[in-house]
Amino acid sequence: MNLSITYLAEPTPDKSVVYIIHPDYPIEQLSFTKTEAAYIREQVKSNKNLIHINSYFKHSFVLVIADKYTNDNREKLRNQGNEICEMVNTHKVSHLLIDDCTDIEFAWQDLTESIALSNYQFTKHIKKPQKNTLTQLEIFSSQADKTKINSLTATLEGVYFARDLVNEPHSHLNALNFPEVLKTKFKNTSLTLDILHLKQLESLKMGGLLAVNKGSETGPSFSIVEWKPAEPINSKPIVLVGKGVMFDTGGLSIKSAKGMEDMKSDMAGAAAVAGTMLNLARADSTYHVIGLIPATDNRPGKNAYLPQDVIYMHDGTSVEVLNTDAEGRMILADALSYAKQYKPQLVIELSTLTGSAEIAVGIKAIAAMGNTNDNMETLKKAGFACYERIAELPFWDDYKTLLISDIAELKNVGSNNAGAITAGKFLEHFTDYPFIHLDIAGPAFLETTDSYRGKNGTGVGVRLLNEFFYLSKQKY
Repeated sequence: MNLSITYLAEPTPDKSVVYIIHPDYPIEQLSFTKTEAAYIREQVKSNKNLIHINSYFKHSFVLVIADKYTNDNREKLRNQGNEICEMVNTHKVSHLLIDDCTDIEFAWQDLTESIALSNYQFTKHIKKPQKNTLTQLEIFSSQADKTKINSLTATLEGVYFARDLVNEPHSHLNALNFPEVLKTKFKNTSLTLDILHLKQLESLKMGGLLAVNKGSETGPSFSIVEWKPAEPINSKPIVLVGKGVMFDTGGLSIKSAKGMEDMKSDMAGAAAVAGTMLNLARADSTYHVIGLIPATDNRPGKNAYLPQDVIYMHDGTSVEVLNTDAEGRMILADALSYAKQYKPQLVIELSTLTGSAEIAVGIKAIAAMGNTNDNMETLKKAGFACYERIAELPFWDDYKTLLISDIAELKNVGSNNAGAITAGKFLEHFTDYPFIHLDIAGPAFLETTDSYRGKNGTGVGVRLLNEFFYLSKQKY
């Protein structure tokens, strides 16, 4: 991460600062001249929420928030944090103090999070990048302490890692070196990492993953990441499954050139799982969590699997392939079947699975389906809290009829209708446990900058799962 975040027991007024206040806060108590204080009061009376004072030797920002701190107000603050980050870097500020003058639990966290995420850059392949000047955030708040800051930093590091993975091109990140990147990143943590390669996958009869990989010159991999604390609060593990299609050409059902432009991001589900596992380790989580990441690219090579092929999956199910561009569900089905051995409390799967999901939702939100209502409600609540919002789609068994094949037990695509849902129902076939499918095709990779989410890889899923674990913990 390109930013350090530290806790202060006492504020230092000589530094550039962001004050978080309520509208009725006495401005005279802040470090401003009489003229500056009078100007700020007038701006507050005019319902200005973000006020910037350039004192030449430092920059000061006053951020006015409502007494009632709703989820929408939290997101408004995050967006203002993005504005602050842009101004701070424009004025070449390196150190910034956040002085929280409220007693709202999450205000300082939301602001710190948004500034840190807005400050993200991916400059690895640029010789002389124009790097952001902001390198240090200091926090002074009655609601903050070192433990909370360490927890927030862990989440931010997870999002940064997920973004880096998505933004890295296939020329530098394929199915074989992806687990090596994980190994390096996880080296100084207590995470365990097991990597399965071609021969092991063949012995496990992971037919879906092997079929998709047939057109590639690069072999597949299957990464198993585990975080298990000494005394986990969950008696059965939670399993996270992430789609790791490192690049998707569509295979023989080939995409257009335009359709391939952002397909390095087709492993954003894998990135989200990797980032979340790093977050859990850095935060020393009390949950027992296992991450499963099947990885390959999807190419139309000389041995590529064909439309109308019948593939036998890890659990023995026969699948008629009608579209080789519906490859994500093929590799995920094997992983979901593999997850049965853990007898999991819950499995959450993340994938850039269908364009239909983005069309169905209509905005950059996550389409969700599942068979566990309590967990889904908690996940939706988490989504609104961190604004990685979830739109739940129907998951009725009626949709199974759209996957009936004439020559196999399933076909890998349904009709032109309800494509996102039939993809989810296809995956559900390979489960026998509480299951939630998150289609992150819409928010995983952005062509234009969207506030603190940035441009290109967003790292979506890491903050959502972090909030989900936080809310779920309240039930124990």
